Amino acid sequence: MWRMARPRKPLLSRDRIVEAAGALVDAEGLEAVSTRRLAAALGVSGPSLYNHFRTKDEILDAVADAVSSRVDLSMFEGVGAGGGAGSGGGGGQDWRCALQAWAHSYRDALADHPNIVPVLARGPGRRPAALRVADAVFGAMTAAGWPAAHATRIGALMRYFILGSAVGSFARGFVDDRAAYDPADYPHLGQAHLLAERQREVDEGAFETGLEALLDGLSLQYEALRRGERPA
Repeated sequence: MWRMARPRKPLLSRDRIVEAAGALVDAEGLEAVSTRRLAAALGVSGPSLYNHFRTKDEILDAVADAVSSRVDLSMFEGVGAGGGAGSGGGGGQDWRCALQAWAHSYRDALADHPNIVPVLARGPGRRPAALRVADAVFGAMTAAGWPAAHATRIGALMRYFILGSAVGSFARGFVDDRAAYDPADYPHLGQAHLLAERQREVDEGAFETGLEALLDGLSLQYEALRRGERPA
């Protein structure tokens, strides 16, 4: 019986293109992605990529959405009215705890892919996974009793904070050289040369401090709304 020979190389697919493009972005940044580089990495001709994506931007959108798809959204499923911040009531999952858990999941998803953050920062556009994230956050906040306008602002605020934390490292911005911080010029930076070697401690501590402060402020606004007051 005659059998069709198997192709020596795996057939080109959207997933293979996204994987290759993601590897390039991680290693060299957004500018490294081109049809020529991708075709070479995949062992195909450049025009064959256009059977799956029309433009480079579409490829980068797909890479960004692959990262968004790794964000856990299960913590929002039980959020409902009566599940106020720290309430422990029977009306639903605590919205504050849900936001906190989601923020950690989102940041973890970005931790290994900081170079794709500028694409994510453009907004969800038509990307399915990113739209599911936005839908889950907005739906949970309104279910918990936040007015729609406030829920929209909370979603935007959380994205600004999380994406901003993933853009770069504050600690790595300082050089490991005591001489760079002359006390005559910078009297308060005598320990700045130690920050780089404590990057994880500094950056994760900053994220936790900022997240707690952000959630504390939202909790005050939530309680004011529940009392019928207009939050500051």
